[in-house]
Amino acid sequence: MPTLGALLLVAACVGPRGSQLDVWEQKAIAEEAYVYAFPMIAAYKAMHEFNVDRASSQYKGPFNQIVSDARVFTPKDTAIVTPNSDTPYSMLQMDLRAEPIVLWVPEVEKRRYYSVQLTDMYSFNYGYIGSRATGNGAGCYMVSGPDWKGEKPAGVAKVFASETQFSLAIYRTQLFDPADIDNVKKIQAGYEARPLSAFLGQPAPSAPPDPDFPKFSENAFKTDFIAYLNFLLQFCPTVPEEAALRERFAAIGIGSGKGYDFKSLPLEDRLAVGLAVKDGYESIEKGRDTIGTEANGWRVGSAFGDRGSRHNERGCRSPAGHSTTHSAVARGPGAPRRRGDRRAVDRHRDTERRLRPRARLRAHALGFACVALATASSQSALGVRPSDSARSSMFSRT
Repeated sequence: MPTLGALLLVAACVGPRGSQLDVWEQKAIAEEAYVYAFPMIAAYKAMHEFNVDRASSQYKGPFNQIVSDARVFTPKDTAIVTPNSDTPYSMLQMDLRAEPIVLWVPEVEKRRYYSVQLTDMYSFNYGYIGSRATGNGAGCYMVSGPDWKGEKPAGVAKVFASETQFSLAIYRTQLFDPADIDNVKKIQAGYEARPLSAFLGQPAPSAPPDPDFPKFSENAFKTDFIAYLNFLLQFCPTVPEEAALRERFAAIGIGSGKGYDFKSLPLEDRLAVGLAVKDGYESIEKGRDTIGTEANGWRVGSAFGDRGSRHNERGCRSPAGHSTTHSAVARGPGAPRRRGDRRAVDRHRDTERRLRPRARLRAHALGFACVALATASSQSALGVRPSDSARSSMFSRT
């Protein structure tokens, strides 16, 4: 059976041209774009399940409304890969297109850890409120979107600027033991969020139309990734640091709001994208397994961070756990305790995970499958007729 590289070479020679780029240039750009898009698509998966799809078992509530779970997460909670089991969560998916959102946090007893993690659509953590960042006192903070221009309002301690028009706030409140759950509920009830206009007592601005959110499909992590990325980029204005990157991506049809249909691409373009998905996922998986350092059977470290992180590192975040905090913040409740403190040993270890066999996500196998499908549908153009056993081996590879 011809190798994938040989099929690409033949397609480049005899197939109809869809792009002016060399087929290997297309593949290289698509692979870079796949790694770039992967955490954004993982974030969209969580958004769609939490805040868009009301039929989802993971649905939490509408945008701009804090929803608290006064319980610990279990294996049934699947939208986020590695939730904590000792910090009950509150979630706030912010729509910042019309105006900023003002967050109020109550005073939290000094011995109790809490945090509010602010993460954008790129999966960058761009701000924190809480024990390690701002202290345990009560206060008002504001989150603004990329289009907002204004001064910090009176009564607001700090403004956090999101580069994207949607942003997730993840609240974690430490639970000492099962008997402590009512205290956690009281703290969660004190978390508030309101639009800036309501905070100032002014009329609300006109609301933008609701986006036509595409239904989430696992194909988003496969050959449909460009279609999902193009949708998401509508809410991610280009920043100077990414201008050259976005220009490079545009060469293969990636851009804010652009249409994209993988199935309608010429053969060599489908082959290039299919191989890019396979190799891109393998590089993410390999990077995930090398995050941090190994110590006493634990992998200690974090690929999560702010815009200072390279997007190839960011791509490793989602398999390791989407929306994980910076390591310095994540280890807040796990700091050494004085003798006599009866708090349970912290299990809040977003960035310290027991080494385990690779999860068989099979994205790489499906990358092979899409190439095999494209090849089988164009056998006459390629002059290649793999045997039944060869076709079977292409789809069974893991």
